[in-house]
Amino acid sequence: MGLDNASVKPHERLAAHLSDDMAAVNALIRERMASKHAPRIPEVTAHLVEAGGKRLRPMLTLAAAGVCGYEGPYHIHLAATVEFIHTATLLHDDVVDESAQRRGRPTANLLWDNKSSVLVGDYLLARAFQLMTDTGSMRVLSILSNASATISEGEVLQLTAAQDLRTGEDIYLQVVRGKTAALFSAATEVGAVIAGADETVVDALRDYGDALGISFQIVDDLLDYWGTGEIGKNIGDDFRERKLTLPLIKAVAKADATERAFWSKVIEKGNQEDGDLEQAIALLTKHGALEDTRKVAIAWSDKAKAALEIVPESDLRDMLCDIADYVVARLK
Repeated sequence: MGLDNASVKPHERLAAHLSDDMAAVNALIRERMASKHAPRIPEVTAHLVEAGGKRLRPMLTLAAAGVCGYEGPYHIHLAATVEFIHTATLLHDDVVDESAQRRGRPTANLLWDNKSSVLVGDYLLARAFQLMTDTGSMRVLSILSNASATISEGEVLQLTAAQDLRTGEDIYLQVVRGKTAALFSAATEVGAVIAGADETVVDALRDYGDALGISFQIVDDLLDYWGTGEIGKNIGDDFRERKLTLPLIKAVAKADATERAFWSKVIEKGNQEDGDLEQAIALLTKHGALEDTRKVAIAWSDKAKAALEIVPESDLRDMLCDIADYVVARLK
């Protein structure tokens, strides 16, 4: 039985293993997202935080600390920090992308307004920095603050690169490392750092998070053209938003003059008509772009698992390996 068809999926097994710690993380999140003077802050935050989601990023922090034998209290603070940073970026992203739905619910910017989403996102980032300082670790503060800057840099780079047919795989990887992998790698790295792990283990867990995050984002981008829309993402959303993701970059690289004119029309100029998505998928299939992208995602998943080889054996390490497999399981 494949991981995607298993009765208990890897992230659910990890969540069950970390249930006590995650309960403490959730309690801390509710405490720190409160505001005496601005009731809209907990309203907006609760709408997104309590909408569901796998909470994978904070679980990675808890797992990294656990696999390194940490027994102190600050992995809870760091997991909450990671979730606050992630939630803040979602609030900001929905404004930038003019999104109307996330996790099957109306977005905060639709229910309230753009100003509320941006300002509440800013508040959560401030709360995240407060939680970081609670640990008393300058190294932790450096890792997470650098990740926050890298995330913003990646999002800005995507603004200029996403609709430019000259964008190559190197720039795409830079964007992915910024907007997604930076927080994954910081989440796992700070878990190891707070545990006082050996530097080789810290590096290994950071590399695991980086590779996992890259694989995660490539899969997300591929699912825009792959599947039936029953995987939590609507087919064609990235296409309609004119995002030049890896499948398109691979197809554009092999396009003839007629095909390149089509890509310029729908992506660079935004002149999309009925049937264009179907034509795009046909071109992706013709040039093997979907299959090539799938192989890239699996290669990064394999890199994530390889990074864990020097981490001490434990049930948690096995679960982290299974998470890397699960990220790409829907593509097999």
